[in-house]
Amino acid sequence: MELCRRLDLGGLTPALADIVAARRALSIPLHVLIRPCKGAFGYSGAQFERMVAEIGAARAAGADGVVIGALTAASAIDRPAVQRLVATARPLSVTFHRAFDEIADQPTALTDLISLGVDRVLTAGGAPTALEGAVRLRELVDAAGGRIVVMAGGSIRPENVKELVWLSGVTEVHARMDDDPGRAGALKRALQGGR
Repeated sequence: MELCRRLDLGGLTPALADIVAARRALSIPLHVLIRPCKGAFGYSGAQFERMVAEIGAARAAGADGVVIGALTAASAIDRPAVQRLVATARPLSVTFHRAFDEIADQPTALTDLISLGVDRVLTAGGAPTALEGAVRLRELVDAAGGRIVVMAGGSIRPENVKELVWLSGVTEVHARMDDDPGRAGALKRALQGGR
């Protein structure tokens, strides 16, 4: 599960109390979004230091992973920033969020994330929805060669998840549960061929 707040702003770092409460309530892995503000994915020095502190707080609260992202002004992976965020997060799992979809040269960006030790990338293949980006997702899965998990995200529903997985070859999907807490079970049933 990925925990965040303010989905209306694209998702921001949740309050520490919410991380602690979620950890107590869940027996499944908990990944915490680390994003200090809405807007572009380039950060000021103060914002970046806040992200570093938020990673430490999430780790101390028992999170299993963090979800991060940082881009340059040219919309490429900000390698020094991501390197420091990954180092700060370890031994937690690290996912690079959908800032990846802002990048034009995704194959190069994927190679950058692999070299930086990122475990997973969340993407719709640069498209508005994961199903629309299924061909690019397949290319990314093939290019990853098992060195990083390509997780599909973007308007994934029980009625389209099976087709998406078949077309793209992804092994993990990301779906919002804020408007339908039963969606996780429905997605699982759809993947298993049930209703």
